[in-house]
Amino acid sequence: MKMKLFSYNFENTFVHNLSGLTKLICFLFLTFAVMFSYDIRVILSILLFSLVVFRISKIKFKQVKLMVIYVAIFIFTNAIISFFFAPEYGVKIYGTKHEIIAITKSISLTYEQLFFQVTKLFKYASVIPFGIIFLLTTNPSELASALSGVGVNYKAAYAVALTLRYFPDIQREYSDISQAQQARGLDLSHKAKFKDRFKNALLIMVPLIFSTLSRIELISNAMDLRGFGKGKKRTWYNMRNLNKNDYLALGVSVFIFIVSLGVSFFINHSRFYNPFI
Repeated sequence: MKMKLFSYNFENTFVHNLSGLTKLICFLFLTFAVMFSYDIRVILSILLFSLVVFRISKIKFKQVKLMVIYVAIFIFTNAIISFFFAPEYGVKIYGTKHEIIAITKSISLTYEQLFFQVTKLFKYASVIPFGIIFLLTTNPSELASALSGVGVNYKAAYAVALTLRYFPDIQREYSDISQAQQARGLDLSHKAKFKDRFKNALLIMVPLIFSTLSRIELISNAMDLRGFGKGKKRTWYNMRNLNKNDYLALGVSVFIFIVSLGVSFFINHSRFYNPFI
């Protein structure tokens, strides 16, 4: 079956068999470790670790290709915009200025700014695999129980689970409506003009929106009839007890987080690694 964006992908791997609560806590610790540090040595080490975990999870690149392309576009756009808005930010951070080339009279590219931009790019690149792994290896119902386990209100946790479950349904329904409309002669191919394709796509969105609203009403009524939200707490069918693999994963994540903090506080004495001193 073709992989759907944001859909749970079951495999019998070490990562898939971890508890949803474990994966959530590990994701938070590893994300905080990357976001706090601006030491490119730490960031590259975590990036390598994330790619190893990605490989263990048996997630194929073609399954997340579209997601990676969108994120890559965002990262490079962010890098370009942040450079033109603050071309001297790297100089301000590292306290030195080594000019590479003068772009205009007031804007020049420096080694400090380039190093800062590259470090920030790898920061984003380190978090992305963890996010993909977390989304694609965690059952939405188990994710809801995990969110509830860290203190999130169970209504909000359940809403997140429903949203993740509904993504594949929306994509499947969009595909069904699109194929039905094309069978009636609606041209959505690349041969058609962009204006015509945009107009024809709107004809697909209208029935999709109405079917979505109908499904939301159906789910809401079903939950109301079952008394959802009446109690202060609820039990979870998909909550797992932690085992030795869960504690191992938590230990590794906490260790990486502590190392990241230790490098910043005791080696660099700053969040930033400065190779220019």
